[in-house]
Amino acid sequence: MKSQLATLFALVFAGVSFAHDGHHEEQIPMNYVKYPYQAVYPGDNEVTADSIFSGITTFAKLPWVQCLGKERDTAFDIAFIGAPFDTGTSYRPGARFGPAGIRAGSRRLTLYGGYNVPLDVNPFLSGLKLVDCGDIPVTPYDNKFAIQQIEGGHKELLHRPAFSPLGNDSLTGKPLVPISIDGKHHPRVITLGGDHTIVLPLLRSIHSAYGPISVIHFDSHLDTWKPSVFGGAPSDQAAVNHGTYFYWASQEGLIKNGSSIASIFLSFEFQHGAIRTTLSGPADYANDDASGFQRIEAREIDTIGTDGIIKKIRETVGDRPVYLSIDIDSIDPAFAPATGTPETGGWSTRELRTILRGLDGLYIVSADIVEVAPAYDTNAELTTMAAADVLFEVISVMAKTPLGKVAD
Repeated sequence: MKSQLATLFALVFAGVSFAHDGHHEEQIPMNYVKYPYQAVYPGDNEVTADSIFSGITTFAKLPWVQCLGKERDTAFDIAFIGAPFDTGTSYRPGARFGPAGIRAGSRRLTLYGGYNVPLDVNPFLSGLKLVDCGDIPVTPYDNKFAIQQIEGGHKELLHRPAFSPLGNDSLTGKPLVPISIDGKHHPRVITLGGDHTIVLPLLRSIHSAYGPISVIHFDSHLDTWKPSVFGGAPSDQAAVNHGTYFYWASQEGLIKNGSSIASIFLSFEFQHGAIRTTLSGPADYANDDASGFQRIEAREIDTIGTDGIIKKIRETVGDRPVYLSIDIDSIDPAFAPATGTPETGGWSTRELRTILRGLDGLYIVSADIVEVAPAYDTNAELTTMAAADVLFEVISVMAKTPLGKVAD
């Protein structure tokens, strides 16, 4: 028996290397290949459907880089980072497991290759360096400290030099210059939530590079509620939650009033899309207006269609830098049931993906997807697959539009 156990342990540890000091960051997964940026993904007419279910689970099988650990000097163009935080929720918790769930749902993204037919691009073979940075270490015991951790982790990635140069404008041939306020070419960061509270520290990070930013917000809820209304603000920390973070972002000057839009509701330089929640009353809309958002109600898709919604978003945002925040509950729970505050009457997965493709050409500086709570999902992983597919559209749009413009 002892010899059998010794043989078993030898087999288990044969492909794994551990540091003698026990640090987790020194672990090397079995069959780990460092930085297989292009070779992992099949190109046109190459072999596909080859064991994508195997290996460690990163987003779309991207290379795993310890961006906040020993590989903190590694450059990239687009990074995925998890923010496993869910202690700002008002109904069902569980989004702390969202990053892991979304990664699991993304395993089949490149089953047949990563070519996006409608957008005519393969973001994985676009020449950009995409990585999965794992998760930001987030405490579940102290919301104030957790929010600081999320802001700090995101900011560290955002202010890293981008891997690829901006290059020249495809039409004029003139060199592109960064659209950031600090004049630097920043990489993009896509955050896997987590509940929607995380967007407040993310916007604080974005502000450090881009100043007040336009926001496209897909959600079934406004999330601009006054803390005195949403939860009653029994303490300073309780006033910051997944229903009030945009209120605080507006108060802090993080968002560009008049240029944001939300779908549920869409807003002026800020826009909401897919809004369909109940309200305390008309005062909630007045407060949303004061926060700088225009609204697109979910039911408007029945009258103006996806083309009309895309038109509203583009007219609101224009050619300004924009941050994209997607709550999975913007999709109807028939298609994405695993979320903290589900609302019926939402868009289908196909409709949201169509609308996202309609953002082609916008300067999306970074993005997030939030409120995925895998514990409420079906055995078929409907919600996590939907979240992964939504992000596939986002990175496809990003791959086609560099964050630079021709100088005036």
